[in-house]
Amino acid sequence: MSYAVMKGAGYILVHAPDMVIHSGTTQIGEKLGNPESEYLKKLPNHLRSYEKVVAYPPNQVYIGNMKPEELRGYEMPWHTHEVESADRFGKVGEIMPQDEFIGFLKAVDVFDLVKLNKEFTKEVRGKLEKHPLMTEALIAKIKEGEEQEDIDQFINNHHAEAIYQDHKIVGCVKRAHETDSNLNAHIMFENLVAKASGALSFMNLIAKNDIDVTSIEYVIECSEEACGDMNQRGGGNFAKAIAEVVGAVNATGSDTRAFCAAPAHAMIQAAALVKGGVYENVVVVAGGATAKLGMNGKDHVKKEMPILEDVLGGFAVLVSKNDGVNPIIRTDLIGRHTVGTGSSPQAVITSLITAPLDKGGLKITDVDRYSVEMQNPDITKPAGAGDVPEANYKMIAALGVKRGDLERAEVATFAKNHGMPGWAPTQGHIPSGVPYLGHAREAFLNDEIKRAMIVGKGSLFLARMTNQFDGVSFILEKNDGLTEEKPQGISEDEVKSMIGEAMKDFASHLLGK
Repeated sequence: MSYAVMKGAGYILVHAPDMVIHSGTTQIGEKLGNPESEYLKKLPNHLRSYEKVVAYPPNQVYIGNMKPEELRGYEMPWHTHEVESADRFGKVGEIMPQDEFIGFLKAVDVFDLVKLNKEFTKEVRGKLEKHPLMTEALIAKIKEGEEQEDIDQFINNHHAEAIYQDHKIVGCVKRAHETDSNLNAHIMFENLVAKASGALSFMNLIAKNDIDVTSIEYVIECSEEACGDMNQRGGGNFAKAIAEVVGAVNATGSDTRAFCAAPAHAMIQAAALVKGGVYENVVVVAGGATAKLGMNGKDHVKKEMPILEDVLGGFAVLVSKNDGVNPIIRTDLIGRHTVGTGSSPQAVITSLITAPLDKGGLKITDVDRYSVEMQNPDITKPAGAGDVPEANYKMIAALGVKRGDLERAEVATFAKNHGMPGWAPTQGHIPSGVPYLGHAREAFLNDEIKRAMIVGKGSLFLARMTNQFDGVSFILEKNDGLTEEKPQGISEDEVKSMIGEAMKDFASHLLGK
């Protein structure tokens, strides 16, 4: 069979300022260890408005209204600039305000764990009714709401997790079991957020690419959360739960976990399933992580910056059988960091970049765009982590010089010619290669590039199970219009003619002529 193609993508951001304060692990840890800290006192004054978040240049890139390369036209720090006439809706997605997302959280809750007060419910329901992707069935799940006194009872006496909007409690998430720590209110809130943001990404994928949702046969969810109970902590299944929300009635699915590298793993799995003929249409999807909100907040506040990690991220990608149009996924050129690879930068880059290129007889310069860890340097540099994409491009270029693929003088321009500035929010799995997929598809279809490499990396040692590093990569190529793997340079009519002549010769041989 022919290679699978990447047929469409959807990307969403959710502005979540109150969740920064109450759900981000940096802030939760500070409240527990130093509740009277100056950081916690200053934090509310460093939160951005929704309008600022929409106008932030990297966010406009994320939802497809700007190309990544356009960020080079803005002087850093980028948070001091705004995009004129910025729109919450983009070519491939949207930026949703927190209040609407809280309402959507109620719509995707099937166990009546989310409780919202009457006043807030009425207000947010009216907003969601105007949202272009919200169905009547989803709106119908947002009932009239609860009395605030009842919500306060759940929080104060039954260990519910409070939900805030504009620093006021407007609802809560109840615990799902009295004694099971894996179903406590905090974890249920995290998981419902991952489910809702994943579903919103999936809905944007379907709408922005005019896809029949009933054609989806399999879903792979690849975020960094895990849902389960005391007997199976990560049993799953986010994938099927999300498929249910969006109406993918003909789909089944499963969850894939590998820290930041999971989306790249999931894309390879999806491509293999399609190429193998198991399924024709597979969606790879991931929602956001509340734990990562405000992760570098202390450094941002210390430097008198706004909290830039104030958005949840999500994405969804459709992998389908070859249609002769969309970019193909070269499953024969997969980079992989194996158990025996080692963790040195050169070993990692060799295994993920040059090993698959060598297999295909390609040079480093034969790849038009490398999408590596596309972390936003506006966020990481003030926190002391530097410009992560730039560091990756320097390592790739240095290896290219060593291999003789480019001259030493080309190292300085390699990032500009073969890379991009980072624009993705620090949501762990979200930056690792996949933010470029939507932009890549457009670039392929517009004949701007012929080849791209997506690189996902992960830190497995965070789970304390192994000190191993992790990573996989795959190559996208422009579709040559052939939907079957036939001999190159020979037309279908020529193949038929050759078979016909061979059959005539064989028949003549049998007849002794």
